[in-house]
Amino acid sequence: MSGRDFTERDIHMALDGELPGEDRAGYEAWLAANPDMQARRTRYAGDAEALRSAFAGVLDEPVPARLTRAALGEKPVVVERRRPRWWLAAAAALLLAVGGAGGYVAASLGGGSHDDSAQDQLAEEAIAAHVVYAAEKRHAVEVPASDLDHMETWLSNRIGMKLVAPNLSDDGFQLVGGRLLPAGGHRAAMLLYEDAEGNRISLFVTTEPAAHGKGIYAQSGEGPRAVYWLDKGYGCAVVGSLPDNRLSEVAKRAYEQLIAGMIS
Repeated sequence: MSGRDFTERDIHMALDGELPGEDRAGYEAWLAANPDMQARRTRYAGDAEALRSAFAGVLDEPVPARLTRAALGEKPVVVERRRPRWWLAAAAALLLAVGGAGGYVAASLGGGSHDDSAQDQLAEEAIAAHVVYAAEKRHAVEVPASDLDHMETWLSNRIGMKLVAPNLSDDGFQLVGGRLLPAGGHRAAMLLYEDAEGNRISLFVTTEPAAHGKGIYAQSGEGPRAVYWLDKGYGCAVVGSLPDNRLSEVAKRAYEQLIAGMIS
């Protein structure tokens, strides 16, 4: 039996099948001696199963023809109609989001070619996740900022790209932590930040090999907005309820650091 100390990190490793076999007995004994950690493991496992069940149909869908064509080097076909919104309501309901998530409009920042379907999907998924988790006080993230190295490594491995959490302290925001989320047929990393007044913003990052574009995606009336980019094989959205100019400034600095982290 392993004599080492266990932490919440080991819960994630066990659920992901990454806990070394020689640590399993010690881990189970640790859970038995710590009912709060046992309850947390049960909740995390239940959340993961609920998400897998809810998105099973999406994950089993065939690869879209536009992505197949892009992989073969063919020029993407631009479809004029916008992506249906039904899935956003389903995702929000699954994650216990509050109502009022409809009525989005996109405003281009200019530049780049556009794939409205990919842009809408990225922005809507990022906003839906922010609505759900930014309001949480105790369980907003799966891995806290205090375990930064593990969080970056874990999320990088899960989403299939190098992720370095931007430092937004110059903008008054401190990293709270991160979590893993489903994103269409991919996985996404969500990083949550908070300022001294309790305002929260989130970064939603996923792979998006075929799409390019950037813009602001705003909810009609009150609600969070997303500043997004799709480029260099990934998609990033910064979501919050800050004024548009401040949100755009923070998003630009986050974007620059994400790119620098990818190539470092």
